[in-house]
Amino acid sequence: MSNTPVLADLERMARQAGSILSQGYEQQDMQVDYKGEIDLVTEFDHRSEEYLLGEIARNFPGNSVMAEETGNIEGSDDHLWIIDPLDGTVNYAHGVPFFSVAIAYAYRGELTLGAVYDPVRDEMFLAEKGCGARLNGRPLKAKQVPDLGHSLLVTGFPYDVRTTPNNNLDNYTKFALNSQGVRRLGSAALDLCYIGAGRFDGYWELSLKAWDLCAGALVAMEAGAKVTDVGGKVNFLKHPLSVLAANPVLHQKMLQVLELHKDVG
Repeated sequence: MSNTPVLADLERMARQAGSILSQGYEQQDMQVDYKGEIDLVTEFDHRSEEYLLGEIARNFPGNSVMAEETGNIEGSDDHLWIIDPLDGTVNYAHGVPFFSVAIAYAYRGELTLGAVYDPVRDEMFLAEKGCGARLNGRPLKAKQVPDLGHSLLVTGFPYDVRTTPNNNLDNYTKFALNSQGVRRLGSAALDLCYIGAGRFDGYWELSLKAWDLCAGALVAMEAGAKVTDVGGKVNFLKHPLSVLAANPVLHQKMLQVLELHKDVG
């Protein structure tokens, strides 16, 4: 068996992990633990991740893995999986229907495959480097809104929002006053996919991990968006990370707004 996956492998795994999440969604007796004051983990985060790690170990032995709950699993430097078994855990634990499974694969340090699955809506976002992005088989294209005044934006806030000076609230205010609106939905992977699908025009956030970003970033980029950190650089395989995603023209205008704020991390 080849040690290199194809996009169908990621799709299959994301669908099955999504099925695991669906089994637990809205359970009243769900076990919820706290990694921080507002950083939750449920038993279904763990079940989904156990399934994904098992599939990778069985079908792609010796590959490296970067996983949210388990951490790093050392293996081949050429083959790296980046997985978030449940992106949007706070939503999930509260019965809010906005969460996803995010799986990315990088070959020799470059993102090549990405899958983000929303089991509530049965929406599968897929991307392969150089081959475009699709939603349930339909090609995606990011919107070309050229200015903030006509844009709908999305953002998020860090888990240490109560204590960090880089809590993003100043940027939220600035963008809210200069756009059609700013949303906060709670799944970075889906936020990025929504950029690719043209549902949002721009997305920024200051404190994320690689598993939050990689799969959705590839979807957005393959749909024509520019995706960088808030300094304009690209490095999705290290963390902590920031992100800025939009079409190239709007990206530059959002970057200028962010650069005005000395507190941006």
